[in-house]
Amino acid sequence: MMKKTILFGILLSLITMTAGAQELRNSNNSYLGKIESDGTVRNSNNSTIGKIESDGTIRNGNNACIGKIESDGTIRNGNNASIGKVESDGTVRNGNNSTLGKIENDGTVRNSNNSTIGYAKDVPKAKAAAFFFFNFFN
Repeated sequence: MMKKTILFGILLSLITMTAGAQELRNSNNSYLGKIESDGTVRNSNNSTIGKIESDGTIRNGNNACIGKIESDGTIRNGNNASIGKVESDGTVRNGNNSTLGKIENDGTVRNSNNSTIGYAKDVPKAKAAAFFFFNFFN
């Protein structure tokens, strides 16, 4: 029984470690950073560059509010002005309703010309859009 308990603990730890962060990669598959399970956004050097809180508030590395992701996919800047929206199918639009690109179900990020600009596998579409299209963390 003790061996089963230890094995279960090890397996649970491995699952937690691999499922905790969602990687962001560029079109060459180079690592750009990650979004951790608590919303912390880290760059390729593992430095904290911001956070996306559970209510959608977007904060920079100094903890200042720089935007928000609304539950309907609307993206707002730090002045609460709507600057775009992520539709349920992953289409990303700017404040003028022009298409910026799309985040596919497999995490592929495409620009308006349908060219791949990055990968955000297992990253919620609105969070990926905040990173790739609205430059909250650049």
